[in-house]
Amino acid sequence: METKGVNLGAVPQTAMKVLTSPAAFFREMPKTGGFIDPLVFAVALGVVGGVVHAVVQAIKFHFVAGIAGFIGSIVIFPIVIAIASFIGAAILFFIWQFMGSKESYETAYRCCAYLMALSPLQAALTLIPFIGMAIFLVIQLYYIVMASVEVHSIPSEKAWRVFGIIAAVLILLNVSAEFAARRAVNRFGEASKEMQKAAEDMQKQAEQMQQQMQQKADEGKKAAEEARKQLEEMQKQNGKQ
Repeated sequence: METKGVNLGAVPQTAMKVLTSPAAFFREMPKTGGFIDPLVFAVALGVVGGVVHAVVQAIKFHFVAGIAGFIGSIVIFPIVIAIASFIGAAILFFIWQFMGSKESYETAYRCCAYLMALSPLQAALTLIPFIGMAIFLVIQLYYIVMASVEVHSIPSEKAWRVFGIIAAVLILLNVSAEFAARRAVNRFGEASKEMQKAAEDMQKQAEQMQQQMQQKADEGKKAAEEARKQLEEMQKQNGKQ
């Protein structure tokens, strides 16, 4: 199937080549040729990533997300991927320029767009708590180094050192954020339990007060009934006299 010169049928083969032979792919990748082809590739892989993400979320939340969440992931994920491809390319462009690359932003974008072949894997690894994203960052590191060496002619040792440091910082931040989020969830859960307990105590106190008020009302009613009987007795006695 072709749309405006874009061969969508080649997307799966391209993705497979990126994943299985990244060095060869980036060595043979045209450095110019426009943004359309790589953008279409990134969006297509974003759709696949959206499906995987929706399935993962359904598994994590025991299918509570439902059809709306599934459709939302499929719609939102490609949009996020498309935007992220341009932002990510800008970041990588400046890093590669700092490392000595002479390539253009277009070349950086093409590298970044084809790296989106990893997006389904990224979505799948979110199923693993705490270390899922860390595993993905380590895998992504290898592919970025391949692009750095084959496309930007950056020495392998330099690429591993620079991007290794960046990956280590991102992993540390991600793991810290995971732990912080879990602690926040636990604290919220404890606070919710305390609030529930306080609400239950208040309900018990209200029930006790209601019982006491009912008891007082019954006693008052009983006293009134006795007073009425006494009044009737007095009236009867006065009538006899």
